[in-house]
Amino acid sequence: MATKKVEIIIPPKPAHFVGDGFRVHNFIPSAYRLDMKRMDPFIMLDYNSKFHFNGTDTPRGVGVHPHRGFETVTIAYHGRVQHHDSAGGGGIIGEGDVQWMTAAKGVLHKEYHEIEWAKAGGIFQMVQLWVNLPKAYKMSCPKYQAIKNSDMEKVDLGENGFIEVIAGEYNHHKGPAFTFSPINMMNAKLKKGGKATFDFPAEYNTGALVIEGNIIVNDDEKVPTDNFVLFENEGETFTIEATEDSIILIISGMPLNEPIYPHGPFVMNSREEIIQAFEDFNMGRFGYLED
Repeated sequence: MATKKVEIIIPPKPAHFVGDGFRVHNFIPSAYRLDMKRMDPFIMLDYNSKFHFNGTDTPRGVGVHPHRGFETVTIAYHGRVQHHDSAGGGGIIGEGDVQWMTAAKGVLHKEYHEIEWAKAGGIFQMVQLWVNLPKAYKMSCPKYQAIKNSDMEKVDLGENGFIEVIAGEYNHHKGPAFTFSPINMMNAKLKKGGKATFDFPAEYNTGALVIEGNIIVNDDEKVPTDNFVLFENEGETFTIEATEDSIILIISGMPLNEPIYPHGPFVMNSREEIIQAFEDFNMGRFGYLED
């Protein structure tokens, strides 16, 4: 197996707020080669690095808004988020949990700090990914996967730590998430000095975000906290070593190689489909959800 080399290490851009509850650094799409096509099927990655929110009786978040044509995946590291959508999905995402919402033909949803957590406040840290849907499934029915941390496959690496598999597989251990195309998504939770090897097809678009700690990739590339590693589309294997206790989000997926036509909260394959999405939204075909 050939080594999958690092193409570029990307520092976080200045943070901005999404609504009043999510202070994020945008990695995908960005000016650092990470456009939607380069990272296909991962078409957006917003990272809410550690941020302290004061307590409030009015939970912060994002009000009702529509989506069509893709999936939103929210991974909670610190804090708690509550979600509701017009297809009947909803719940609380606790620390370590994942919410996987398939917007498909269209939903309205809202996401905000869980009420009791908001009252107390505290450290908040999350990732939200948008995962593109293949053309064949863009107009399928919405679905919702609430993935508890306890449901994730944990691959024990002994003194090195462990791998928490959300989707796809690691060393033949499969994650619980259902995906519409081949996707691997996992958290590597490594102890200081711990090392793990990853193996993905050469053509898969692959990246790693350092959530906690500092790491060395392939024995020579140092990557600090809150930085993103983009890998080349050559070679299959790479190693990550933690120079202190670390958490690393690993994503790798088979590119769909279909036209990507985004506009605001909709991601379709053509301008005509975007126009139809706005018409359907304006006609109330995404359902109803109280703000």
